Amino acid sequence: MTEESSPPTTAQDGAAGDQAAPPPITIDVQYIKDFSFENPNAPVVYTEIQGAPQVDVNVNVGVQPLAEATFEVVLTLQAHAKYGDKTAFLAELVYGAVTRLAGVPQDAVEPVLLIEVPRLIFPFARATLADVTQNGGYPPLLINPVDFAGMYRNQKAAQAQAAQGEAPASDSTH
Repeated sequence: MTEESSPPTTAQDGAAGDQAAPPPITIDVQYIKDFSFENPNAPVVYTEIQGAPQVDVNVNVGVQPLAEATFEVVLTLQAHAKYGDKTAFLAELVYGAVTRLAGVPQDAVEPVLLIEVPRLIFPFARATLADVTQNGGYPPLLINPVDFAGMYRNQKAAQAQAAQGEAPASDSTH
């Protein structure tokens, strides 16, 4: 007796008539665009290590159009670790992805590129930094999840505030 198998179904198949499918985001390739790890006080810093280092991490996102509906999204992760006043390590990773969007409304392109795509590629960039810091003789640097939506809102608020600062003031002081 042979069993017939049908292709697996998804919730999307059953709901196709009820609601539109989310716009597709395709990541064609992910890559390290630039990478630097400096361990300026090795090996002395290893003899003076006591406790966890103080680590400052900065995260930035950039987008560059490549072709119609194709973009490069770049995450820049910078980490500076110190033990007291001595630098333990400096790491900078510029991690990119070539991304294609299809069916995304024009007003949603920017948020998709600055929120959703970074959210998808962040775990890979995070793992790269964790590996290199561990290979550099330190505990792996495990960067906390990043609120890319919050970063986007803050960026928009700063742009709006800058635009208001450029406009003539409507209030006058007496």
